[in-house]
Amino acid sequence: MNTLIDAKDLTKNYGKKTAVDHISFSIEGGHIIGLLGPNGSGKTTLIKMLNGLLTPTSGTLYYKGNPIGVESKKHISYLPDHTYLNMNQRVSDVISYFKDFFDDFDENRAYDMLKKLQINPSDRLKTMSKGTKEKVQLILVMSRRADLYILDEPIAGVDPAARDYILDIILSNYDPDASILISTHLIADIENILDEVIFIKNGQICLSSSVDDIREKEGKSIDTLFREVFKC
Repeated sequence: MNTLIDAKDLTKNYGKKTAVDHISFSIEGGHIIGLLGPNGSGKTTLIKMLNGLLTPTSGTLYYKGNPIGVESKKHISYLPDHTYLNMNQRVSDVISYFKDFFDDFDENRAYDMLKKLQINPSDRLKTMSKGTKEKVQLILVMSRRADLYILDEPIAGVDPAARDYILDIILSNYDPDASILISTHLIADIENILDEVIFIKNGQICLSSSVDDIREKEGKSIDTLFREVFKC
């Protein structure tokens, strides 16, 4: 068994507010996992801890048996929920930067994806639509040959017609032994690609299961179950 992430009793407090509350889970290689929950449920805080951007208040968090840190960042490719790129740069400049910064970055893969999506590498980011910028950012993330891809709301900023393109980028560009963790509230758009789901509510995991088990035991789609669990 290839355990990539192992979290035990993980907690993150902001002052008196608990954003992630004593959660335990693991991520094995070769799976696509949906991290599902409404806004404010703790998804982004958890993702930032997985990427070493936040330090847990308590609990343990390991990547392949070692604490999350400098080494894990070499193997985890992260798409944040906001654009962090320099808008004055051309796409080709950003690709060069990623190639220099990440040993596992595949420049040919990046240019191939840009071509498929008809994005000109000479264009400056500031001239692009929000949706095109997000496609560029996803291409950069998926062009790394990582063990784990963590994608925070990868389809939230693009129009419904473009979501299939985004999902195709995700599915076509990762090693079968790698895993993808997708955080989203747009369940219906992605549930067909998921192997497992983690429902997070008020900073706690309220469901962790394979998609097949849910459909077999509950007799309903992930989207329908999500709406039932999180209804107001």
